[in-house]
Amino acid sequence: MLIGELAERTGTSERLLRYYERVGLLRPERLPNGYRRYGDSDTAAVLRIRSLLAAGLPTRVIRQVLPCTSGTAAVRACPGVLDALRDELSALDRRAAELDAAREVLRDTIAKAATERV
Repeated sequence: MLIGELAERTGTSERLLRYYERVGLLRPERLPNGYRRYGDSDTAAVLRIRSLLAAGLPTRVIRQVLPCTSGTAAVRACPGVLDALRDELSALDRRAAELDAAREVLRDTIAKAATERV
């Protein structure tokens, strides 16, 4: 299938599909005219990529994880993958804690400003 059909099947823009190829997440065959030809398995791969992106993983980690996924985006324990996922989870936890702290500062600031205004 050509890029337009893959885009339609997956609800992903052609631009994003080209980006996935550029960062090494997809490897379509190239026809003599330069067109990309995707296989049926690429549909599932794009859906897995989208799922992993939605989980907050950057493309560099997805590139490592993708070969270890099944059709449902379940991840098998491949060498290094669990460590990469744990590292990403730790980074997300740190960012969540930073956001919680910032939210508290903002709440306090609003509360003090509201009290002084009255």
